[in-house]
Amino acid sequence: MIQIIHSSVKGRARYKIKELYHSQCLKTYLERSLVNYSEIISVSANVLTSNILVFFKQDISYKKIAFFIEKALSDYQDKAGFIDVKTLAKVTQKDKLTVSNHEQKTENWHLMTADNVLQSLNTSNISGLSSITANKHLNKYGKNLLSTTVTRSEISILTEQFKSLPVALLGVAAGISIFTGGIIDAVVILGVVGLNAAIGYLTESQSERIINSLKNRSEKSTWVIRDNKLQEIPTENVVLGDILVLKPGSYIAADARIIEAENLSIDESALTGESVPVTKNTISLNSEDVPLADRLNMIYKGTLVINGQGIAAVIATGQFTEMGKIQQLVSEATTTQTPLAKQLDQVGSQLVLISMGLCGLVFGMGVLRGYNLLAMLQSSISLAVAAVPEGLPTIATTTLALGIRDMRKNHVLVRSLNAVEALGSVQTICLDKTGTLTENKMSVVEIVTDSKHIQVTDGEFIAGEETINPYTCHELLKLIHIAVLCNESEVSQNNNGEYRVTGSATENALIHTAISAGVDVIKLKEKYPLLQTNLRSENRNMMSTIHDTNNCQQMVAVKGNPAEVLQVCHRWLKNGEIIPLTAEDRQKMEIENDRLAGKALRVLGIAYGYREESENNNNHESDLIWLGLVGMADPIRKGAKELIANFHQAGIDTVMITGDQTPTAYAIAKELELNRHPQLEILDSNNLNNLTPEALAALSDKVDVFARISPSNKLQIVQALQASGKVVSMTGDGINDAPALKAAQVGVAMGKEGTDVAREVADIVLEDDRLETMMIAVSRGRTIYNNIRKSVHFLLATNLSEIMVMTTATAVGIGEPLNAIQLLWLNLVTDIFPGLSLAMEAPEADVLNQPPRNPNEAIIKNTDFGRIVFESAAISISTLAAYGYGISKYGISPKASTLAFMTLTSGQLLHTISSRSEKHSIFSKEKLPSNPYLNTAIVGSFGIQLLALAVPQLRSLLKIAPLNIGDTAVIAGGAVLPLLVNEGSKKIN
Repeated sequence: MIQIIHSSVKGRARYKIKELYHSQCLKTYLERSLVNYSEIISVSANVLTSNILVFFKQDISYKKIAFFIEKALSDYQDKAGFIDVKTLAKVTQKDKLTVSNHEQKTENWHLMTADNVLQSLNTSNISGLSSITANKHLNKYGKNLLSTTVTRSEISILTEQFKSLPVALLGVAAGISIFTGGIIDAVVILGVVGLNAAIGYLTESQSERIINSLKNRSEKSTWVIRDNKLQEIPTENVVLGDILVLKPGSYIAADARIIEAENLSIDESALTGESVPVTKNTISLNSEDVPLADRLNMIYKGTLVINGQGIAAVIATGQFTEMGKIQQLVSEATTTQTPLAKQLDQVGSQLVLISMGLCGLVFGMGVLRGYNLLAMLQSSISLAVAAVPEGLPTIATTTLALGIRDMRKNHVLVRSLNAVEALGSVQTICLDKTGTLTENKMSVVEIVTDSKHIQVTDGEFIAGEETINPYTCHELLKLIHIAVLCNESEVSQNNNGEYRVTGSATENALIHTAISAGVDVIKLKEKYPLLQTNLRSENRNMMSTIHDTNNCQQMVAVKGNPAEVLQVCHRWLKNGEIIPLTAEDRQKMEIENDRLAGKALRVLGIAYGYREESENNNNHESDLIWLGLVGMADPIRKGAKELIANFHQAGIDTVMITGDQTPTAYAIAKELELNRHPQLEILDSNNLNNLTPEALAALSDKVDVFARISPSNKLQIVQALQASGKVVSMTGDGINDAPALKAAQVGVAMGKEGTDVAREVADIVLEDDRLETMMIAVSRGRTIYNNIRKSVHFLLATNLSEIMVMTTATAVGIGEPLNAIQLLWLNLVTDIFPGLSLAMEAPEADVLNQPPRNPNEAIIKNTDFGRIVFESAAISISTLAAYGYGISKYGISPKASTLAFMTLTSGQLLHTISSRSEKHSIFSKEKLPSNPYLNTAIVGSFGIQLLALAVPQLRSLLKIAPLNIGDTAVIAGGAVLPLLVNEGSKKIN
């Protein structure tokens, strides 16, 4: 059904077609078919508003045009050359074509003329390829598909949970227990391994599902010319030599050489990092080594048509496109192990050596003393099991899982457990400019009128320290009105009053500025109906529109290159009056234009004028009234400057990587205060390509900004920083960022505006694109590392105390204070929950004021071992004293063993309090923040220990005896004394 919306202006009418909503296919079909009528001049359809705007000869009725549209609609399905995409898209497994090994010809297409390109590809810009030739190419080169990035499967996520060295040690310990008859020991150890795997699997698989749910739906169809007809075909069936039909809002299906272009502009930010859409042409280039971003006669797969129209000949498909080459870089880039994973493996290796050494030592001493050979073998193996902290994998996994949960509350999706901690150890953050530091959309940031310099920020107009209401400033309001009228963007409003603006980035920015000024854009356009549009041309870099004013005059609205617009102005609006524009005034405006351009802004001059309705000449762009300059930029994200300052305060170096020109990159870096040193250092890709890997590694640490960078350059930069010993994080949102995202220790992608390729290889995805949440992640990562370090310190100190007790007793010859099952029980009660509670300590106050730690530094430093030995010795001596008391009173018996068992368990539980801080003690005046998890863990573990005494079955299993009041007092004294000694020694240190 067709509804006529606007038909009051002769030769121009707007219609609403409900079938047009979100139908790119119908839009293109209507635009191409309706212009074949001689009565119709031009057609523009909008899939968001369902409107179609038609310009036609003024002597034709708008009702006749409506009849043409109805006929086109009825012919839509049956029109010759139209192919049902949904049917074609259903390709069975049998019909699928594999990617062929045939190489596609690689030429310097940008150096060739359009005619030579067509000749080389054996195609025609009028008839395109024949269906027979297209099928031959499809069979030869394969479908126009990129290899899909392999995502982590459920099985791979699960198996990764068993790949750490500490978990392997527990598996060996369980095997030894089974071999020596300790089935119960083995079951408990394997239970711990299973719990660890379950926590890691559930956390990571949930993150993976959320990240995969963010994937965009790519366009399934493409319009091409084949067999001399316009056809819509599945994108995967586009082949070498196809003629692509380019229209606004459509994604480019393959790499192609432009054959015809009419005001064609392409958003290439996802591929090149250029934030401003690129105006394309057909002119051949002269230099072979022109960067992708400067190849103005080429278009690339995955980029977006913003404005204009044209046709292009496909020169590469699938894996041979620039996007395909980037995916190849992604597959070649290798992931780097995170610092925590390395350090936990290092601790595991140390424990293997310690366990083997202790086994041999205890076994040797026992044999020399004449103990039973089998008994000594079992005891030494039990001691080796005791040396492995069963709680270490579970504590690390659970702590990281809780970190992921907290991050999710802040819309930060973490793909793997170690990525949380790794972000806390990052020393250099590489920040992609477009879409990461900036919003990847144009915004008006500054306006210059008669004598005012107006900054535009968050919808406010500020001159100096004064906030201006545009409705009280005639010059500003007039400039905004003209910018709205001389504008091709489509504007609609939904039921909630929210505006929907579709058009080029530049024109959309002008509309949004007007909306923020309180202008009713739709009513303004209705008040001044559009009569004529004069678009920019090759030798005329400005646009003008002519509007009806209902008073026998027509208004001319102009915007464009400031120098050209200023040249056709003879008057200007100053202080509410129209006065002559003097040479001095012109010079001032030229200086202002240079100033804005020097800030890397895109500058437009705005002017207007009037002409009589009777005037039929085309010289309407003359004797205009100058209004002012509008400076636009891809605005810096809110909070980005503060974030950079926070990174610097946290000791993290920041590096900006961009595809933009050096002046633009410099201006943004200065605004962000990116440099930590007085001089901002910039390196251009032209200089980068001449450096050896060694020279780049040496230089990369000194550079603040890398400009004019390609995807492979980004990967080079990340790898160079890693080669210089840095832990590197890379942030990005585009296809061009993917290789570097994968290679960095921590890849961070945008969730809302980012591309699927970037999200699939990143470790962390910012779901709402808020870059400032990275600071929360850094804080969380550092806290997690500090807390895991506290837990490891606690586990090593308590496990070493068990070893000291057993080794000393064997050496002295006073029997075995603890049996094998008691050792395992001890580890389970004192390792997991107390250790986990330490890992849940609150962040330290200065966590973000400290520099990142050295990634090569062990989680337990050499200086820590002396402290660990001292703390273990205090617990061991106290336990041996209680055991000695038991022997003197009860002999070498279960009663004496029970005293040692209870004293050691209680001493280890209280040692949790001492492990909360290396410097702060219970005697310090300032108290540590409360940790309710620690209190619960200590009380709960003491409760479990008391159950072992109270429940006969557990008492029998552990081979422990009842205790009297005197024994209880000895145990209490033996547990509290080490705590006092260890806490008191902190003060001395």
